[in-house]
Amino acid sequence: MPKEKLQIKAFHINTVTLGKKVKIDNNVLTIPTEIVYNKEIFETVSIKIIKPKEHDIYVNTIMDIVPISTKVIGRLGEGITHTLTGVYTLLTGANTKGEQMHEFGSSEGILSKQLVLNKAGSPSVNDYLIHIDVVIKDNVDFDRALAFSIFELSDLYLQEIREIMKVLSGRDADEVHEFYNTSNPGKPKVALVKEVAGQGMMYDNQLFPIEPSGIDKGISIIDMNNMPVLLTANEYRDGAIRAMV
Repeated sequence: MPKEKLQIKAFHINTVTLGKKVKIDNNVLTIPTEIVYNKEIFETVSIKIIKPKEHDIYVNTIMDIVPISTKVIGRLGEGITHTLTGVYTLLTGANTKGEQMHEFGSSEGILSKQLVLNKAGSPSVNDYLIHIDVVIKDNVDFDRALAFSIFELSDLYLQEIREIMKVLSGRDADEVHEFYNTSNPGKPKVALVKEVAGQGMMYDNQLFPIEPSGIDKGISIIDMNNMPVLLTANEYRDGAIRAMV
């Protein structure tokens, strides 16, 4: 296994505010409220900020919680990645009739009751949430294409943030972590098996997108006929799998 180095530089966000364009300055992230969307599919798409410990609010079903990271140098699993800490993206969705965007169970309700905090892979109680809520027209069928269009819409919005993150000086990072793919001849070989969803609709995974936990240029596990895929530890760590369930 090649000894590629993955360097992750974390920039902590203390405050998230609304503005006209994306800006990151002095640990403050400013995000725009405007988002371009297909008005033939979506009735409305709103951008709101949920502050830390203010989770006693109603939300539509939770479609995703997305970390905000971007590749600066190299491909997924190697090179340099910039990531924001202190903030995540929350994606929710329903149609104008109140029918939730889900398959085998929905999670609409009071956010504090529906979202488990302070766990691996989930926000902490002190994190900001960029809440993207989509309301779909009631004449649009809930199908795989619709589910993908919602994830793609949110990813395009996040890309505006990623483009600003790419030009942040690495010297200003609050934390720097380095990870290596190493081989140990003569030692036991260990493989971790992760079973992912690939049934259809939102039960899909995008593999190897351009950006960490992104959508663009990702390959659907369904389109791969759910064939096994080998990832290095660093590819997995760097967001090579984007779950859509």
